[in-house]
Amino acid sequence: MSDQKYTFKDFKSDQENRWCPGCGDTAILMAVQKAMAEMDHNKEDYAVISGIGCSSRFPYYMNTYGFHGIHGRAGALASGVKTANPKLSVWQITGDGDALAIGGNHFIHEIRRNINLNLVLFNNQIYGLTKGQYSPTSLFGQVTKSSPYGTVEQPFHPGELVIGAQGKFFARSIDNKVKETTSILIEADKHTGTSVVEVLQNCVIFNDGAYNAITSKETRDDNQIWLEHGKPMLFGKDKEKGLIVDGMKLRVVHLSDRISVENILVHDAHETDPSLHLALINMSVTNGFPVAFGIIRQVEAPAYDELVEQQIANVQAKSKIKNMDDVLNSGSTWVIE
Repeated sequence: MSDQKYTFKDFKSDQENRWCPGCGDTAILMAVQKAMAEMDHNKEDYAVISGIGCSSRFPYYMNTYGFHGIHGRAGALASGVKTANPKLSVWQITGDGDALAIGGNHFIHEIRRNINLNLVLFNNQIYGLTKGQYSPTSLFGQVTKSSPYGTVEQPFHPGELVIGAQGKFFARSIDNKVKETTSILIEADKHTGTSVVEVLQNCVIFNDGAYNAITSKETRDDNQIWLEHGKPMLFGKDKEKGLIVDGMKLRVVHLSDRISVENILVHDAHETDPSLHLALINMSVTNGFPVAFGIIRQVEAPAYDELVEQQIANVQAKSKIKNMDDVLNSGSTWVIE
């Protein structure tokens, strides 16, 4: 609990920002700093952990404790930090290459274990730091420096991996929505367990415009749906469209005399069955749906680090060994004369 009031400036470091002008990372940095200023932690209780990639320069720009690790290992480092000191608010900053390629194994296991940390995944669908190779989230057929004739791989969808790894919290935002991203990050911090926040981020140099269909002024109202727990799933400029379940699938409908708001699905982020959450995660503009943003899944479950602490306490309570003398005299001992 913190009695001190912070502003986002308290979380800005004195380091020069080396990201490219116009990079979406800068907006995400602002959102994190604004969110931390509103959270109920002392500044010294934050730890920002990263791996390798453009996004992973993040700890340099934060006036908090931090650790810039090695490629794909931010999850292992963050897991260790949180388990060793559960009182910390741990933030793992990673990209689509760092988390889903070399770090893919760590990614799914920290989610499966439900370690109480926050994972912010910058998804720009490209390796930016190494100058434009395709990443695990690059689109099928995408032409890059390492796929000059187009990729022949289907991309990972981070939300699908979270659901597949039994994840309990998944949210999605976009870099140019600082206010919305800030609110999501604050809710992620309140959640007990691994919270994964995917932020669609524009790489202005190697994949510029990757999300234009979602973000352009002309199409954004029709191609974005912002979900709120307990509220109907509506979108469009005048909220004139919504989602319903037709058979086993989602369907877009227009409100009319025959279809009212009462017919529209109400978002339940707390539903333990992940089926509908998975369907929402997989909606895309290419299959005729808006892209879902906001907190899509938020389900309570015991956190790994809390269970470890409880297990240690239980074992200590039952143990006859209370100090070093007890240890030294607990087994076969000899007296040297």
